[in-house]
Amino acid sequence: MGDNFKNQIDGKWLAAASAKTFENRNPADTDDLIGLFPASAAEDADGAVAAAKKAFASWRLVPAPKRGEILYRVGELLKKYKEELARIETREMGKVLKETRGDVQEGIDCAFLNAGEGRRLFGETTPAELPNKFAMSVRTPIGVCALITPWNFPLAIPTWKLFPALICGNTVILKPAEDTPQTATRFVEILIEAGVPPGVVNLVHGRGEEVGAALVRNKDVQLVSFTGSAAVGREIAASCGQNLKRVSLELGGKNAQIVMEDADVDLAVEGALWGAFGTTGQRCTATSRLIVHRDVAKKVTDALVARAEKIKIGDGLDEKNEMGPLINQAAREKVLRYIEIGKQEGARLRTGGAIPTSANCAKGFFFQPTIFDQVKPNMRIAQEEIFGPVLSIIEIASFEEAIAVLNGTAYGLSSSIYTNDVTRAFRAMRDIEAGITYINGPTIGAEVHLPFGGVKDTGNGHREAGTTVYDIFTEWKSIYVDYSGKLQKAQIDNN
Repeated sequence: MGDNFKNQIDGKWLAAASAKTFENRNPADTDDLIGLFPASAAEDADGAVAAAKKAFASWRLVPAPKRGEILYRVGELLKKYKEELARIETREMGKVLKETRGDVQEGIDCAFLNAGEGRRLFGETTPAELPNKFAMSVRTPIGVCALITPWNFPLAIPTWKLFPALICGNTVILKPAEDTPQTATRFVEILIEAGVPPGVVNLVHGRGEEVGAALVRNKDVQLVSFTGSAAVGREIAASCGQNLKRVSLELGGKNAQIVMEDADVDLAVEGALWGAFGTTGQRCTATSRLIVHRDVAKKVTDALVARAEKIKIGDGLDEKNEMGPLINQAAREKVLRYIEIGKQEGARLRTGGAIPTSANCAKGFFFQPTIFDQVKPNMRIAQEEIFGPVLSIIEIASFEEAIAVLNGTAYGLSSSIYTNDVTRAFRAMRDIEAGITYINGPTIGAEVHLPFGGVKDTGNGHREAGTTVYDIFTEWKSIYVDYSGKLQKAQIDNN
């Protein structure tokens, strides 16, 4: 029997007002009940917003360097608890320990990056147009921020949002995905241990349709930061737009890796294998399309199929395994539907496409690494986000065709090209429509000190990570100081 977990609101651990709960089970072994979590509703969400609003009055006045010291302590504690956190993540969302350790490391990196920003948060000074006058711009906090985060990076993505929000002086409500509530709970416990004051960070568990929707419509929430599907992102954007509420969206992807005929084929195969099947294909940056020059297509495809068939599938807590399960039954059913769609469209299934039959996979939501070739760019499996271990191989005849195919979807998050031609590499950097481009590397593996986000249906133009994230979580204020001792009329013709 699992434990009973609670929400964190205004420094108190509380059950849902309704006392209702939901189960959290291990996707690698559904007999393993991790715990019961609050099935919260609008009443709980509104209470968390009220707590965050109250705490904002004092938190915004804490000097940013002092806020940075707290985040530095968070980073040290994440290092201390790294293995514990990785095992919690693997147990509740399935990816292998090597990957969850990386997820926690990303949170550590993000903590130290933002802690340092407490002594920067630079504004600008500029000459005033009138004598004896000073002009500058500074960043100010926005207020209460609702952070709605996904299950596939249950520690890293909350840190991408929460640490910048805090260093800028905002207060937050974290609404984690229902599939990974324990990681979020442990994370908030660590924040409290590091010295984050009551009400500055609030945690509310529950369904997006209940808790997420309540946070989005609450008038005291000034900003919503959401990572998830494009469909839900559109609904959030529409609601926030009606209320002139700031919103940051990081949505879907249909990422592609190009392999040109001059590429290092072995390196390209390694990149495609990791990009397509890392995290069981459940990354917004996952490689779901492989665009291969026809001169090397057979060699690349055959090598990929051979390698994919050797991937060890099983419980991610067993370090012999290389790929864990899908997150839940609905995700597996979705992948199965796309396998049938691919076959009906005329793509050729080269490997995978089924649920593993081995005994160690019997109790989880496992799925075989799957590769289609003879895929056409307009097929649904080449256009729609599957979010599973399914790779579609598309042959092309030229560099120009490769770029056109890569750009030919509604999304534009991550991209990759393998080539040893420096001219092609630079043309790809210029012409690819994506927020991230890798040269001779897979589509996954972003670093926290560079902007993260995409174009087209991948989001609404904001970028997380790096320093650009502070443009999400702060308002700019322009300040003028006139020390002339007389009225000076700016924007008036004084000649």
